[in-house]
This record gives sequence, C-alpha cells and structure tokens, in this order.
Amino acid sequence: MSWHREPLVGFDLETTGTDVETDRIVTAAVVRLDPDGAVSSERTWLLDPGVAIPEQASAIHGISTDHAREHGVPAPVAIEEIAETVAGVLRSGTPLVVMNARYDLSLLDRECRRHRLRSITERLGTAPSPVVDPLVIDKHVDKYRKGRRALHALCAHYGVTLDDAHDARADAVAAAQVVRRMGELHRPVGTMPLTDLHELQVVAAAAQSASLQAYLRRTDPTAVVEQAWPLIPRSR
Repeated sequence: MSWHREPLVGFDLETTGTDVETDRIVTAAVVRLDPDGAVSSERTWLLDPGVAIPEQASAIHGISTDHAREHGVPAPVAIEEIAETVAGVLRSGTPLVVMNARYDLSLLDRECRRHRLRSITERLGTAPSPVVDPLVIDKHVDKYRKGRRALHALCAHYGVTLDDAHDARADAVAAAQVVRRMGELHRPVGTMPLTDLHELQVVAAAAQSASLQAYLRRTDPTAVVEQAWPLIPRSR
C-alpha cells in the first residue's frame, strides 16, 4: 500500500532563530495522523531554552522569554524526551514528516550535543530515516512553479487548512497533511517505497542546493549552500 495512505507522524520545532549551530528550541510537537486524517496521538513541549528569546522570534511564534522561563521545562529534560520520541517514530518505520527537515533535525542534533545527550543518529545507529520533507518533494515534483514555498504557501497550493501558523502542533499536522496530498497528486512519489523516497530526497535536496548556490554566486562568489539532507554535518 502507498505510504501516504498509512499513518504519518509530523514533527515541528519553533526556535530562537535560524542558525542550527547556535539557536535553541522553544516549542516542539510530534503528532501522529491516522490514514483518515484524525490525530491519534500527540506530544508537545514548551522549553525554557536557557537563553533570551529574541523579540523577532517571539513575534513569530508568540513565546516570550518570561513565559518560557516561567512555564517551560528545562531544556535538557525536554530535549531528551523529544529526541527519544522522534527516535521511537523512526525505529517503528513510520514516516517522520518534517517541513525543511534539514533545519529542524539538525537543530535537534545540536541541542542533544549541547546538553551531552545522545543524538538521533546515535540512538538509531544510523542516519534518521524514513524522513519525508514537503519542501524538498514539492521542489522536486513542481520545480518551475513560481512563488513562495513556505509551509503556509504549500498549504494554500495543496488545499490544506493551516489555522495557527508557527504553532508547532499546527505546523506538524499541516506538514503531514500536505505530504499526504502530494502523494495522492503525484503518483510516482506516492507509490514509491519509503526507502527509495528517502534516497530520492537526499539526491533532490543536494541538486536543489547546488542550483541555489550557482544562482547566489552570480553576486557573491563566496556563497555556500548546505547540500546534505536531512542532517547538516556538524561544523568544525
């Protein structure tokens, strides 16, 4: 049976910024969607990230430093729970749906290392798989479509409702719904074995990054765009 007709688990983070090497997790969600689209289980976290949350980030996800400090779980405790929950999904073979997986999974990896916890790769004994990334797949199946490809734009394009953008739970659910719709509309992707789909995304993400790098280097000869997916290698 096609993977998109089976259970999917959405994963999303809201953070202090966009740098996987230095920024921190503020909220997280892991949500399981059954084949009929119903949410059958979910876990959400609010963290005290241990640093001030920049106003720009708070304006996006709505979590202030004071709120996180008062109500959030200490980062090491929550990150251990998040990492083990994500690893458990992958051990089960259930597709882990992550919008822009390269960012969320890499940031989780760095948080694990920051707090001296086992990374997802260390817990699994291999790189995270199977991961399904709506951003990578959309660029692969519809590479010439103009316009933005942020989650809200993909939801609009694929007819998925996103009522509370930048809420980790809402984004996790929407990402899973989007890839389910992609699987229905794009049969070669929807009927592909999960192992093959994962490898397709590895290759597609690298090609997409190489294309972007070539474009950027027209004005900046030093521009470098990360090509690895779904994890960015640690900087030295």
